[in-house]
Amino acid sequence: MIHDPQRVSHPPYSIAIRRDFIAQHYLLGDAVDSEKVSHSHHYGVEVQVAGSDLNEDGYLVDILEIESHLQDLIGHYQDRTLNDLPEFKNLNPSIEHLARLFCEAMAARLKAPQIGALTVRIWESEDAWAQYRQDF
Repeated sequence: MIHDPQRVSHPPYSIAIRRDFIAQHYLLGDAVDSEKVSHSHHYGVEVQVAGSDLNEDGYLVDILEIESHLQDLIGHYQDRTLNDLPEFKNLNPSIEHLARLFCEAMAARLKAPQIGALTVRIWESEDAWAQYRQDF
């Protein structure tokens, strides 16, 4: 394989945590009628942190730190109607937007300097998901 310095490489280390929560929403705009009324989803959220280096303890990020921040974020959304939350004011509460908001909130909380990328994937069913990735 020829090394191409212009090609973006993926960091070799990754760690991920997945949790579930239930929240409600209703979609705006061109959504089908059944999606325009309030309904619940059993969401699955996965937070994946990637990087090229480990810290002095041999961690990319302490898994307990990721779990703690993720649990705090889930607590913010659990059993709530997304449309009623300030971050969704004038914003359709799609899983794409939810993934971005989760990712941005996790990025603000995680302070490990060796993080190269953060990806949040959110499922709203067993076979439908969206993800958002933030590179550092």
